[in-house]
Amino acid sequence: MSVASSRSSPVSLPRHRSCPFDPPDGYGELREEGRAGRLAFPDGNVGWLLTRYEDVHAMLADDRFSADRERASSPVRALPVRENDSRRVGSFIGMDPPEHTRYRRLLARWFTVRRMRGLMPDIEEIVTGHLDAMEHTGPPTDLVAAFARPVPSLVICQLLGVPYEDRADFQRWTFTLFGLDREEAELFAARDALWDYVRGLVAAKRRQPDEALLSGLVHGADTAADGEEPLTDQELTGVGLLLLVAGHETTANMLGLGTYALLSHPGQAALVRERPELADHAVEELLRYLTIAQFGTVRTAREDVEIAGVRVRAGETVVASLAAANRDPSLFPAPDDLDVTRDAGQHLAFGHGMHQCLGQHLARMEMRTAFPALLRRFPTLRLAVPPGQVPLRDDMLVYGVHRLPVTWDDR
Repeated sequence: MSVASSRSSPVSLPRHRSCPFDPPDGYGELREEGRAGRLAFPDGNVGWLLTRYEDVHAMLADDRFSADRERASSPVRALPVRENDSRRVGSFIGMDPPEHTRYRRLLARWFTVRRMRGLMPDIEEIVTGHLDAMEHTGPPTDLVAAFARPVPSLVICQLLGVPYEDRADFQRWTFTLFGLDREEAELFAARDALWDYVRGLVAAKRRQPDEALLSGLVHGADTAADGEEPLTDQELTGVGLLLLVAGHETTANMLGLGTYALLSHPGQAALVRERPELADHAVEELLRYLTIAQFGTVRTAREDVEIAGVRVRAGETVVASLAAANRDPSLFPAPDDLDVTRDAGQHLAFGHGMHQCLGQHLARMEMRTAFPALLRRFPTLRLAVPPGQVPLRDDMLVYGVHRLPVTWDDR
Protein backbone atom coordinates (compact mmCIF):
# COMPACT_ATOMS: atom_id res chain seq x y z
CA MET A 1 0.00 0.00 0.00
CA SER A 2 1.36 3.38 -0.96
CA VAL A 3 1.14 5.77 1.99
CA ALA A 4 1.68 9.45 1.36
CA SER A 5 0.23 12.88 1.93
CA SER A 6 -2.20 13.97 -0.76
CA ARG A 7 -1.35 17.65 -0.25
CA SER A 8 1.97 19.36 0.31
CA SER A 9 0.32 22.07 2.40
CA PRO A 10 -2.71 21.72 4.72
CA VAL A 11 -6.02 23.42 3.95
CA SER A 12 -8.75 24.67 6.26
CA LEU A 13 -12.05 22.89 6.41
CA PRO A 14 -14.26 24.02 3.48
CA ARG A 15 -17.09 26.30 4.63
CA HIS A 16 -18.59 28.12 1.60
CA ARG A 17 -21.68 26.63 -0.08
CA SER A 18 -22.73 27.45 -3.64
CA CYS A 19 -26.06 25.69 -3.05
CA PRO A 20 -27.88 25.67 0.32
CA PHE A 21 -28.49 21.91 0.08
CA ASP A 22 -25.03 20.80 -1.02
CA PRO A 23 -21.92 20.25 1.11
CA PRO A 24 -19.45 23.14 1.14
CA ASP A 25 -17.47 23.65 -2.05
CA GLY A 26 -14.32 21.61 -2.35
CA TYR A 27 -15.41 18.31 -0.84
CA GLY A 28 -16.06 16.74 -4.24
CA GLU A 29 -12.59 17.64 -5.47
CA LEU A 30 -10.99 16.24 -2.33
CA ARG A 31 -13.01 13.03 -2.63
CA GLU A 32 -11.96 12.56 -6.25
CA GLU A 33 -8.30 12.68 -5.22
CA GLY A 34 -8.90 9.30 -3.58
CA ARG A 35 -6.88 10.02 -0.46
CA ALA A 36 -7.21 11.82 2.82
CA GLY A 37 -6.59 15.55 2.61
CA ARG A 38 -4.18 17.36 4.91
CA LEU A 39 -6.22 19.57 7.23
CA ALA A 40 -5.18 22.67 9.19
CA PHE A 41 -6.96 23.28 12.49
CA PRO A 42 -7.61 26.67 14.11
CA ASP A 43 -5.43 25.71 17.10
CA GLY A 44 -2.38 25.35 14.82
CA ASN A 45 -2.36 21.55 14.70
CA VAL A 46 -2.47 19.60 11.45
CA GLY A 47 -4.51 16.46 10.81
CA TRP A 48 -6.56 14.78 8.11
CA LEU A 49 -9.89 15.04 6.32
CA LEU A 50 -11.75 11.97 5.00
CA THR A 51 -14.33 12.49 2.26
CA ARG A 52 -14.89 9.08 0.61
CA TYR A 53 -17.72 6.89 1.90
CA GLU A 54 -15.45 3.84 2.18
CA ASP A 55 -12.90 5.68 4.31
CA VAL A 56 -15.41 7.46 6.56
CA HIS A 57 -17.30 4.22 7.16
CA ALA A 58 -14.08 2.39 7.98
CA MET A 59 -12.80 5.00 10.42
CA LEU A 60 -16.05 5.22 12.36
CA ALA A 61 -15.92 1.46 12.94
CA ASP A 62 -12.22 1.38 13.89
CA ASP A 63 -11.48 1.38 17.62
CA ARG A 64 -7.95 2.61 16.91
CA PHE A 65 -9.56 6.05 16.67
CA SER A 66 -10.64 7.71 19.91
CA ALA A 67 -13.82 9.75 20.36
CA ASP A 68 -12.41 11.53 23.42
CA ARG A 69 -12.89 15.20 22.57
CA GLU A 70 -10.16 16.34 24.93
CA ARG A 71 -7.64 14.61 22.68
CA ALA A 72 -8.86 16.17 19.45
CA SER A 73 -8.48 19.48 17.67
CA SER A 74 -11.70 21.09 16.50
CA PRO A 75 -12.02 21.95 12.78
CA VAL A 76 -14.15 24.95 13.78
CA ARG A 77 -14.65 26.88 16.96
CA ALA A 78 -16.70 24.65 19.23
CA LEU A 79 -17.32 24.30 22.95
CA PRO A 80 -14.33 25.47 24.96
CA VAL A 81 -12.86 22.90 27.32
CA ARG A 82 -12.13 23.71 30.96
CA GLU A 83 -9.44 21.64 32.61
CA ASN A 84 -10.91 18.97 34.90
CA ASP A 85 -14.41 20.15 34.03
CA SER A 86 -16.90 18.09 36.04
CA ARG A 87 -19.60 19.10 33.56
CA ARG A 88 -18.18 16.63 31.03
CA VAL A 89 -19.45 13.74 33.18
CA GLY A 90 -22.20 11.85 31.37
CA SER A 91 -21.49 13.34 27.93
CA PHE A 92 -20.92 9.87 26.53
CA ILE A 93 -20.69 10.82 22.84
CA GLY A 94 -17.22 12.19 23.58
CA MET A 95 -16.05 9.11 25.49
CA ASP A 96 -14.40 5.78 24.71
CA PRO A 97 -15.05 2.35 26.22
CA PRO A 98 -15.48 1.33 28.95
CA GLU A 99 -17.11 4.62 30.05
CA HIS A 100 -19.02 5.00 26.79
CA THR A 101 -20.15 1.37 26.92
CA ARG A 102 -21.68 1.76 30.37
CA TYR A 103 -23.72 4.84 29.48
CA ARG A 104 -24.75 3.46 26.13
CA ARG A 105 -25.94 0.19 27.64
CA LEU A 106 -28.03 1.98 30.27
CA LEU A 107 -29.63 4.29 27.73
CA ALA A 108 -30.07 2.00 24.73
CA ARG A 109 -33.00 0.17 26.31
CA TRP A 110 -34.91 3.45 26.44
CA PHE A 111 -34.44 4.05 22.71
CA THR A 112 -35.36 0.70 21.20
CA VAL A 113 -37.51 0.59 18.07
CA ARG A 114 -40.32 -0.92 20.14
CA ARG A 115 -40.29 1.85 22.74
CA MET A 116 -40.05 4.53 20.10
CA ARG A 117 -43.03 3.06 18.23
CA GLY A 118 -44.98 3.35 21.45
CA LEU A 119 -44.54 7.12 21.17
CA MET A 120 -46.17 7.25 17.73
CA PRO A 121 -49.65 8.29 18.96
CA ASP A 122 -48.09 11.16 20.93
CA ILE A 123 -45.98 12.25 17.96
CA GLU A 124 -49.00 12.20 15.64
CA GLU A 125 -51.02 14.23 18.15
CA ILE A 126 -48.22 16.79 18.53
CA VAL A 127 -47.80 17.14 14.75
CA THR A 128 -51.55 17.47 14.19
CA GLY A 129 -51.89 20.03 16.95
CA HIS A 130 -49.23 22.29 15.46
CA LEU A 131 -50.68 21.95 11.96
CA ASP A 132 -54.07 22.89 13.38
CA ALA A 133 -52.51 25.97 14.97
CA MET A 134 -50.87 26.96 11.68
CA GLU A 135 -54.16 26.57 9.84
CA HIS A 136 -56.03 28.58 12.45
CA THR A 137 -53.50 31.43 12.41
CA GLY A 138 -53.28 31.41 8.63
CA PRO A 139 -50.45 32.37 6.27
CA PRO A 140 -47.76 33.53 6.14
CA THR A 141 -45.71 32.03 8.95
CA ASP A 142 -42.20 31.07 9.91
CA LEU A 143 -42.22 27.29 9.66
CA VAL A 144 -39.27 26.97 12.04
CA ALA A 145 -41.05 28.78 14.85
CA ALA A 146 -44.49 27.35 14.12
CA PHE A 147 -43.62 23.73 13.39
CA ALA A 148 -40.02 22.57 12.92
CA ARG A 149 -38.73 23.65 16.35
CA PRO A 150 -41.74 23.04 18.63
CA VAL A 151 -42.58 19.53 17.40
CA PRO A 152 -39.30 17.83 18.43
CA SER A 153 -39.01 20.06 21.50
CA LEU A 154 -42.37 18.88 22.79
CA VAL A 155 -41.60 15.26 21.92
CA ILE A 156 -38.28 15.24 23.80
CA CYS A 157 -39.85 17.08 26.74
CA GLN A 158 -42.52 14.40 27.05
CA LEU A 159 -39.99 11.61 26.67
CA LEU A 160 -37.57 12.99 29.28
CA GLY A 161 -40.13 14.54 31.61
CA VAL A 162 -39.01 18.14 31.04
CA PRO A 163 -41.59 20.94 31.51
CA TYR A 164 -42.37 22.24 28.02
CA GLU A 165 -42.99 25.71 29.41
CA ASP A 166 -39.23 25.93 29.98
CA ARG A 167 -38.49 25.58 26.26
CA ALA A 168 -37.58 29.22 25.68
CA ASP A 169 -34.73 28.91 28.16
CA PHE A 170 -33.21 25.63 27.01
CA GLN A 171 -33.63 26.56 23.34
CA ARG A 172 -31.84 29.87 23.92
CA TRP A 173 -28.96 28.23 25.79
CA THR A 174 -28.64 25.57 23.08
CA PHE A 175 -28.61 28.24 20.37
CA THR A 176 -25.70 29.93 22.11
CA LEU A 177 -23.76 26.68 22.51
CA PHE A 178 -24.08 25.84 18.83
CA GLY A 179 -23.02 29.25 17.53
CA LEU A 180 -19.62 29.57 15.89
CA ASP A 181 -19.13 33.26 16.67
CA ARG A 182 -19.73 33.14 20.43
CA GLU A 183 -17.28 34.48 22.98
CA GLU A 184 -15.86 31.96 25.40
CA ALA A 185 -17.66 33.61 28.32
CA GLU A 186 -21.00 33.26 26.50
CA LEU A 187 -20.39 29.57 25.88
CA PHE A 188 -19.45 28.87 29.47
CA ALA A 189 -22.47 30.81 30.74
CA ALA A 190 -24.88 28.92 28.47
CA ARG A 191 -23.36 25.55 29.36
CA ASP A 192 -23.50 26.37 33.08
CA ALA A 193 -27.11 27.51 32.81
CA LEU A 194 -28.12 24.30 31.04
CA TRP A 195 -26.21 22.22 33.59
CA ASP A 196 -27.89 23.96 36.53
CA TYR A 197 -31.29 23.58 34.89
CA VAL A 198 -30.95 19.84 34.31
CA ARG A 199 -29.41 19.35 37.74
CA GLY A 200 -32.56 20.95 39.15
CA LEU A 201 -34.69 18.53 37.13
CA VAL A 202 -32.73 15.58 38.51
CA ALA A 203 -33.31 16.80 42.05
CA ALA A 204 -37.03 17.28 41.32
CA LYS A 205 -37.34 13.73 39.90
CA ARG A 206 -35.63 12.32 42.97
CA ARG A 207 -38.21 14.03 45.20
CA GLN A 208 -41.21 13.28 42.99
CA PRO A 209 -40.80 10.46 40.45
CA ASP A 210 -42.85 10.19 37.26
CA GLU A 211 -43.01 7.75 34.35
CA ALA A 212 -40.60 9.61 32.06
CA LEU A 213 -37.07 8.62 31.04
CA LEU A 214 -35.10 10.96 33.29
CA SER A 215 -37.01 9.86 36.36
CA GLY A 216 -36.45 6.22 35.42
CA LEU A 217 -32.71 6.83 35.27
CA VAL A 218 -32.75 8.76 38.55
CA HIS A 219 -34.40 5.87 40.35
CA GLY A 220 -32.26 3.21 38.72
CA ALA A 221 -34.93 1.64 36.53
CA ASP A 222 -33.65 -1.41 34.58
CA THR A 223 -30.24 -1.38 36.29
CA ALA A 224 -30.64 -3.74 39.23
CA ALA A 225 -31.31 -6.77 37.02
CA ASP A 226 -28.03 -6.19 35.21
CA GLY A 227 -26.05 -5.69 38.40
CA GLU A 228 -25.18 -2.11 37.40
CA GLU A 229 -25.00 0.82 39.73
CA PRO A 230 -27.49 3.62 39.06
CA LEU A 231 -26.03 6.81 37.68
CA THR A 232 -24.89 9.48 40.12
CA ASP A 233 -26.64 12.84 40.11
CA GLN A 234 -23.61 14.32 38.35
CA GLU A 235 -23.82 11.66 35.65
CA LEU A 236 -27.59 12.05 35.37
CA THR A 237 -27.18 15.77 34.82
CA GLY A 238 -24.67 15.24 32.01
CA VAL A 239 -26.77 12.55 30.34
CA GLY A 240 -29.97 14.57 30.66
CA LEU A 241 -28.32 17.68 29.22
CA LEU A 242 -27.03 15.75 26.22
CA LEU A 243 -30.39 14.09 25.52
CA LEU A 244 -32.33 17.33 25.87
CA VAL A 245 -30.04 19.32 23.56
CA ALA A 246 -29.60 16.62 20.92
CA GLY A 247 -33.24 15.58 21.11
CA HIS A 248 -34.66 18.86 19.87
CA GLU A 249 -31.85 20.63 18.00
CA THR A 250 -31.01 18.11 15.29
CA THR A 251 -34.53 17.05 14.34
CA ALA A 252 -35.73 20.65 14.33
CA ASN A 253 -33.09 21.54 11.75
CA MET A 254 -33.89 18.51 9.60
CA LEU A 255 -37.56 19.49 9.57
CA GLY A 256 -36.78 23.09 8.63
CA LEU A 257 -34.08 22.43 6.04
CA GLY A 258 -35.90 19.33 4.74
CA THR A 259 -39.04 21.34 4.07
CA TYR A 260 -36.98 24.00 2.31
CA ALA A 261 -35.43 21.31 0.11
CA LEU A 262 -38.80 19.75 -0.73
CA LEU A 263 -40.36 23.13 -1.57
CA SER A 264 -37.38 23.78 -3.84
CA HIS A 265 -38.03 20.43 -5.57
CA PRO A 266 -41.82 20.48 -6.07
CA GLY A 267 -41.85 17.18 -7.94
CA GLN A 268 -40.27 15.47 -4.95
CA ALA A 269 -42.66 17.22 -2.56
CA ALA A 270 -45.58 15.94 -4.63
CA LEU A 271 -44.30 12.37 -4.31
CA VAL A 272 -44.06 12.67 -0.52
CA ARG A 273 -47.55 14.19 -0.37
CA GLU A 274 -49.27 11.75 -2.73
CA ARG A 275 -47.49 8.46 -2.06
CA PRO A 276 -47.52 7.53 1.66
CA GLU A 277 -45.50 4.39 0.97
CA LEU A 278 -42.51 6.60 0.12
CA ALA A 279 -42.30 8.18 3.59
CA ASP A 280 -39.46 5.95 4.78
CA HIS A 281 -37.44 6.39 1.59
CA ALA A 282 -38.03 10.14 1.65
CA VAL A 283 -36.72 10.53 5.19
CA GLU A 284 -33.58 8.49 4.49
CA GLU A 285 -32.94 10.42 1.28
CA LEU A 286 -33.35 13.78 3.00
CA LEU A 287 -30.96 12.66 5.73
CA ARG A 288 -28.42 11.65 3.09
CA TYR A 289 -28.92 14.66 0.85
CA LEU A 290 -28.76 17.30 3.59
CA THR A 291 -26.51 15.80 6.32
CA ILE A 292 -26.84 18.64 8.81
CA ALA A 293 -23.75 17.62 10.83
CA GLN A 294 -21.93 19.96 8.50
CA PHE A 295 -18.46 19.78 10.05
CA GLY A 296 -18.25 16.00 10.28
CA THR A 297 -17.17 13.64 13.03
CA VAL A 298 -13.87 14.11 14.82
CA ARG A 299 -11.60 11.30 16.02
CA THR A 300 -8.00 11.03 17.24
CA ALA A 301 -5.63 8.20 16.31
CA ARG A 302 -4.58 6.12 19.32
CA GLU A 303 -1.69 4.66 17.31
CA ASP A 304 -0.24 4.98 13.83
CA VAL A 305 -2.97 3.95 11.38
CA GLU A 306 -2.98 3.61 7.61
CA ILE A 307 -6.25 4.75 6.08
CA ALA A 308 -7.35 6.46 2.87
CA GLY A 309 -3.88 6.18 1.35
CA VAL A 310 -2.06 7.98 4.16
CA ARG A 311 -0.42 7.17 7.46
CA VAL A 312 -2.13 8.90 10.35
CA ARG A 313 0.26 9.31 13.24
CA ALA A 314 -0.74 8.60 16.82
CA GLY A 315 -2.28 11.73 18.34
CA GLU A 316 -3.34 13.28 15.04
CA THR A 317 -6.93 14.38 14.60
CA VAL A 318 -9.01 13.04 11.71
CA VAL A 319 -12.26 14.66 10.54
CA ALA A 320 -14.70 12.35 8.74
CA SER A 321 -17.01 14.38 6.52
CA LEU A 322 -20.40 12.68 6.69
CA ALA A 323 -21.78 15.14 4.15
CA ALA A 324 -19.08 14.33 1.58
CA ALA A 325 -19.42 10.58 2.18
CA ASN A 326 -23.17 10.81 1.63
CA ARG A 327 -22.55 12.37 -1.80
CA ASP A 328 -20.07 9.70 -2.88
CA PRO A 329 -21.09 8.53 -6.39
CA SER A 330 -19.49 5.12 -5.82
CA LEU A 331 -22.43 4.30 -3.54
CA PHE A 332 -25.14 6.79 -4.49
CA PRO A 333 -25.65 7.27 -8.27
CA ALA A 334 -26.35 10.90 -9.21
CA PRO A 335 -25.62 11.84 -5.58
CA ASP A 336 -26.35 15.54 -6.02
CA ASP A 337 -29.95 14.82 -7.03
CA LEU A 338 -32.72 14.69 -4.43
CA ASP A 339 -34.64 11.50 -5.20
CA VAL A 340 -37.16 10.40 -2.56
CA THR A 341 -37.64 7.07 -4.36
CA ARG A 342 -33.95 6.22 -3.82
CA ASP A 343 -32.90 3.50 -1.38
CA ALA A 344 -30.53 5.62 0.71
CA GLY A 345 -30.52 3.38 3.77
CA GLN A 346 -26.72 3.11 3.81
CA HIS A 347 -26.21 6.82 4.47
CA LEU A 348 -24.01 7.97 7.35
CA ALA A 349 -26.06 10.94 8.57
CA PHE A 350 -26.44 9.22 11.97
CA GLY A 351 -22.82 8.10 11.99
CA HIS A 352 -21.70 4.49 12.20
CA GLY A 353 -20.21 2.10 14.70
CA MET A 354 -20.49 2.23 18.46
CA HIS A 355 -21.23 5.97 18.45
CA GLN A 356 -24.08 5.81 15.94
CA CYS A 357 -26.84 8.20 17.03
CA LEU A 358 -28.79 6.77 19.95
CA GLY A 359 -31.94 8.73 19.08
CA GLN A 360 -32.08 7.85 15.39
CA HIS A 361 -35.29 5.80 15.66
CA LEU A 362 -37.06 8.68 17.40
CA ALA A 363 -35.83 11.21 14.84
CA ARG A 364 -36.97 9.00 11.97
CA MET A 365 -40.45 8.61 13.43
CA GLU A 366 -40.82 12.35 13.91
CA MET A 367 -39.80 13.05 10.32
CA ARG A 368 -41.85 10.20 8.83
CA THR A 369 -44.88 11.71 10.54
CA ALA A 370 -44.16 15.41 10.07
CA PHE A 371 -43.15 15.77 6.40
CA PRO A 372 -46.14 13.96 4.80
CA ALA A 373 -48.62 15.49 7.27
CA LEU A 374 -47.35 19.01 6.57
CA LEU A 375 -47.47 18.62 2.79
CA ARG A 376 -50.91 17.00 2.81
CA ARG A 377 -52.41 19.62 5.13
CA PHE A 378 -51.03 22.48 3.03
CA PRO A 379 -50.76 21.21 -0.59
CA THR A 380 -50.03 24.73 -1.84
CA LEU A 381 -47.26 25.34 0.71
CA ARG A 382 -44.47 27.46 -0.78
CA LEU A 383 -41.77 29.93 0.18
CA ALA A 384 -43.01 33.40 1.10
CA VAL A 385 -39.69 35.02 0.17
CA PRO A 386 -37.19 34.55 -2.66
CA PRO A 387 -34.91 31.54 -1.97
CA GLY A 388 -31.89 33.78 -1.52
CA GLN A 389 -33.58 35.47 1.44
CA VAL A 390 -33.91 32.29 3.51
CA PRO A 391 -31.34 32.71 6.34
CA LEU A 392 -29.06 29.68 6.51
CA ARG A 393 -27.41 28.30 9.64
CA ASP A 394 -23.91 28.28 8.18
CA ASP A 395 -22.85 30.08 11.37
CA MET A 396 -23.87 27.12 13.57
CA LEU A 397 -22.43 23.71 14.39
CA VAL A 398 -25.65 22.09 13.17
CA TYR A 399 -26.74 23.23 9.71
CA GLY A 400 -30.27 24.24 8.76
CA VAL A 401 -32.28 27.43 8.40
CA HIS A 402 -32.77 30.08 11.05
CA ARG A 403 -36.21 30.88 9.65
CA LEU A 404 -38.33 29.52 6.82
CA PRO A 405 -41.02 32.03 5.74
CA VAL A 406 -43.80 30.09 4.04
CA THR A 407 -47.30 30.75 2.79
CA TRP A 408 -50.18 28.77 1.29
CA ASP A 409 -53.62 29.27 -0.20
CA ASP A 410 -56.43 29.36 2.35
CA ARG A 411 -59.13 26.84 1.66
